[in-house]
Amino acid sequence: MSKEDVDAYLATLDQRERSSLSELRETIAEIIPEAEQCISYGIPAFRIRGTLIAGFAAFKNHLSYFPHSGSVLEVLQEEVAGYSTSKGTLRFSIDSPLPRALVEKLIDVRIRQALRGPFS
Repeated sequence: MSKEDVDAYLATLDQRERSSLSELRETIAEIIPEAEQCISYGIPAFRIRGTLIAGFAAFKNHLSYFPHSGSVLEVLQEEVAGYSTSKGTLRFSIDSPLPRALVEKLIDVRIRQALRGPFS
């Protein structure tokens, strides 16, 4: 799976979803340019040395960001308080992209966890 597979995933979305997720994709790629783009668990994702760091997907009524760890959102409770979340998913509106500063924090926490060793 490769960058082209992510392109194909985005091509299946309507224009608004595609635009918002393409913007998120670009932001993630700028923050972690060394990451490989792939499809994992059926969604676009970024991984570093085989470890999933970030992912995203479109759903009927929202978009989601996946930190690929059950504890990232817990660590950033204050920062994600305005969003709908579950243990491993942050949901956001198609018309309200995630702020870059938040994406940077999400990725930073995830990378620190991955470097530390076993993570949830």
